Amino acid sequence: MGSLNKIFLMGNVGKIDIREVGEIKVANVSLATTEKGFKTKAGKEIPDKTEWHNLVCWRGLATLIEKYVTVGSQLHVEGKLVYEKYEKDGIQCTSAKIEVDEIILCGGKKAGGETTEAKVEAG
Repeated sequence: MGSLNKIFLMGNVGKIDIREVGEIKVANVSLATTEKGFKTKAGKEIPDKTEWHNLVCWRGLATLIEKYVTVGSQLHVEGKLVYEKYEKDGIQCTSAKIEVDEIILCGGKKAGGETTEAKVEAG
């Protein structure tokens, strides 16, 4: 049996950092996803829980981020989970990132009530 490394996230952009690596554009984006809180049967309030995810978008997707995405924008992304190992102050560290393959811009409403949405794939 084969294996699968696929992640789907929908959340709001917190930070955008766009750079060029050689002649290739790359965008590093932080994306917040939030699980809504609730009240238990016993009446205890469980607060919202927000997780931050590090996204990496290459080439055309990075250009899309640069042109159309701002802090607070809502995105739906599809990609794969990758781990990066590095050393900091003599300590071996690992960080997780999502390499994005597809982005759907989930915008607000245009004039006339039409929802703005655009889908772009890597490639």
